Amino acid sequence: MAIAARTFEMVGGQEVIGCAPTRPLDLARLVRRGLPVAALQHMLSSGRLTLAEVDRVVLPRRTLANRRKVGRLTAEQSDRLLRVARAVATAEETFGSQEKAAAWLRRPTRALAGERPLDLLDTDEGTRAVETLLGRIGHGIAA
Repeated sequence: MAIAARTFEMVGGQEVIGCAPTRPLDLARLVRRGLPVAALQHMLSSGRLTLAEVDRVVLPRRTLANRRKVGRLTAEQSDRLLRVARAVATAEETFGSQEKAAAWLRRPTRALAGERPLDLLDTDEGTRAVETLLGRIGHGIAA
C-alpha cells in the first residue's frame, strides 16, 4: 500500500475524515480545511501516539482541549498531524509491524545524533531526516 494511503488510514480514513482522496493533492486540500479532531483521536486510540507525544510533536494539550470544542484542527495542526502520521506509516512499512516501528521511533538513534526519531517529527527538517534514514534502512544501506 502506498504511503499516502497508509497515512490516510492512520488518521482514520474515510470513516473519520468523511471522504477519500482520489488524487494526490486531495490530502493537501483536506489539510487546508482542517482535519477533524477525531483524526488525532484515531492516532491516540490506535496506540501509535501517546498524549504526551501529541503534546510534543503535534499540538499542546491545552490547545487540543480547545480544538475538541471546535471539532476541527487548524490547517497548521492538520499538517503536523499528517506529517507525523506519514513518518509513522513509513516506519511501519520499513520495519513490517506497528510494534517494531514504535520501538524504533522511541529509541535514540546514532544516525540521528542520538535523538529519538519521534522527537524530530516536530519540524519539517527533522521529519525529512527521519524519512531519509528510513529510506536508507528500507534499502539495506547502513545507517
